[in-house]
Amino acid sequence: MQSPQLFATRDRNSIRRNDGVRTCLVFAAVLCMLAAVSLCAQKRSGGSAEAKTAQRLESMRNSPPRLRAFLTDFPKGADLHMHLSGAVYAETFIRDAAEENLCTDPLKLALAPNLGMSAAKTPRPICPEGSVPVRNAFSNQKLYDALVDSFSMRAFVPSAGTSGHDQFFATFPRFSATGKLHAGEWLDEVATRAGAQNEQYLEIMHTPDSAPAVKLSREQHWTGDPVTMRDALLKAGLRDNVATAQAELATMQKLRSDMEHCDTAEAKPACAVKIHFLYQVPRAMSPEQVFAQTLLGFELASADPDVVGVNLVQPEDAYVPMSQYSEHMKMLHYLHAQYPKVHLTLHAGELAPGMVPPEGLRFHIRDAVERAGAERIGHGVDIASEAHAADLLREMAKRHTDVEINLTSNDVILGVSGANHPLVLYRAAGVPFSLSTDDEGVSRIDLTNEYMRAVTDQHLDYAALKQSARNSLEHSFLPGESLYPERDKYGAMVHGCTRPASAGAKPSAACAVFLQGSERAVQQWELERRFAAFEAEAAVSSLP
Repeated sequence: MQSPQLFATRDRNSIRRNDGVRTCLVFAAVLCMLAAVSLCAQKRSGGSAEAKTAQRLESMRNSPPRLRAFLTDFPKGADLHMHLSGAVYAETFIRDAAEENLCTDPLKLALAPNLGMSAAKTPRPICPEGSVPVRNAFSNQKLYDALVDSFSMRAFVPSAGTSGHDQFFATFPRFSATGKLHAGEWLDEVATRAGAQNEQYLEIMHTPDSAPAVKLSREQHWTGDPVTMRDALLKAGLRDNVATAQAELATMQKLRSDMEHCDTAEAKPACAVKIHFLYQVPRAMSPEQVFAQTLLGFELASADPDVVGVNLVQPEDAYVPMSQYSEHMKMLHYLHAQYPKVHLTLHAGELAPGMVPPEGLRFHIRDAVERAGAERIGHGVDIASEAHAADLLREMAKRHTDVEINLTSNDVILGVSGANHPLVLYRAAGVPFSLSTDDEGVSRIDLTNEYMRAVTDQHLDYAALKQSARNSLEHSFLPGESLYPERDKYGAMVHGCTRPASAGAKPSAACAVFLQGSERAVQQWELERRFAAFEAEAAVSSLP
């Protein structure tokens, strides 16, 4: 006779197996439901240009060259998650370093300063021992290739001592010696690349000069009281740093505009790409420095319309971000309440099992959403490991918390791709998502590449790609009312506006008046016009 305990154990195991089966069946049902909804939508469209375009996408799903050509022209709306320094390609940094007469160690392959007084007074760089002028790379292909590889993920192969995560984050200090005098050129580079892929808007993460705020932070001590520290920093003159940061951003925008000949007859297509900034706060620092820079970010965003929000950056699995995560959320909770008009998006859940102890995977996304009040989440990869993940997904769907999905970045840094990526969970739960690049220069990609991965790795159809593009503008921090009365529903429009039926369609008089008062709605209307143009062309395209 077997013991009651054995029967109880078998019963529990049976329950677990049945729960697992039920979970799998529910998951399969959700996938079938998503597919059925998409199919019904296509059937309702009949022989429309949209339906024909969707069919064309399906016909080239397994042909990367055809898919690339198709998706390059696909209207993508916005890239909401991109770091300026990480978006610049290595070749640009090499050119900039040569112009600045910088040096490099051929073994360490990092930029080093010129020991001469100045580039203007030094015909050739005076380099530290063992280093050579970066300009030598233009006549030394081996050195040039090695620098490109050092500044990016190109040709990187993981080894026992270096992971993709390690290589990715090691690139930034290697090229960081290039001066911010080139930042306007970097804006031109990313805007030109975006314009060539039918993008309209970029929210670029950037940290302008914050040295005065950091200096003031050294005179403080974080006791866990954000009220006292904010008062002390403002009394000490932190707002003086706002003017210098504004001047830096204005200079960048002016140089970009000049390079693209904007507002002239020779204006380049890149001029049509709208750019706003997110103040990025490095979080792998002392709590005093994190608070001071975060406060500066909120103050700057309150004063400068080009700065539309705040974000915390640097590896989430590093010691300081992990050990201080709750303190950072406390800071953000307080500051967000003091500056309610300033938007907040946060890197959260950029983690995978094994990177940190299991308990470190269980609360970051929830705290970012519920404690800090983040309106968007960057990455969100560890959602399945969060405590009560299903409840959190429902909460994010209810709050319309957009997730910035970075497929290539998640693959090369975290090793998460394909069926292991949580995008399917977010979609099944009704959480909005928007495809983005993260660091396209370091990863050697562009936004088109991310849309390709969404099709080939995540099996998204045409309707889902359009949803991502529309979400990117709906959840952007552009000022003004949305073109749509219901969040994340892209049917009826407000104020007499209707969907453009062709590329040349014009808004009604009432709609035109409404659009004048909303940057967001202008970009949303333009996206729909671009969809009409793209689908009309794609439906009759001769591309095989």
